[in-house]
Amino acid sequence: MLNDKQEKFAQAYVLHRNATEAAKSAGYSATSANNQGYRLIHIQEVLDRVSELEQELETNVSVIEEIENQYTFAKANGHTNSALKALELLSRIRGSNSDTGLSVDKDTLETAIIGCLNVLGEDKVVQLLSKCDFAMEIFEEDYSEDAEESSGDDEDETILVEEDE
Repeated sequence: MLNDKQEKFAQAYVLHRNATEAAKSAGYSATSANNQGYRLIHIQEVLDRVSELEQELETNVSVIEEIENQYTFAKANGHTNSALKALELLSRIRGSNSDTGLSVDKDTLETAIIGCLNVLGEDKVVQLLSKCDFAMEIFEEDYSEDAEESSGDDEDETILVEEDE
């Protein structure tokens, strides 16, 4: 059975996770808190009580909501790596719910992809697209269209130059 100071120490230790701070909170003097905290944290009954209190501890934090808030903040402030990490965590959490039969319509998926691409930025998106199997076909088509347009523009410029001379 713990005395009052030991109980207060155990409760404070659960909150602070620091024996010196917990000893101060339990009423031990600041000068002896370091020694008392060290002594108390090595008493088996105190450790057992700390373990009991940790089992009873509840939190009202919604992990998914908190990660979504972190993603929103990171995205809004240009913290690409943090935004990607938040998305990774969300996908892991939601991945365990993938068997629930949830389906996403095409528009929702496109909106989500566009949001992710905006977070990554143009250079990273082009780099990623170049790694796709179909990328060479797209880039070749764009290149050939650009070449045709530029060759047509050159002829127009030549005509204009000849008319000006």
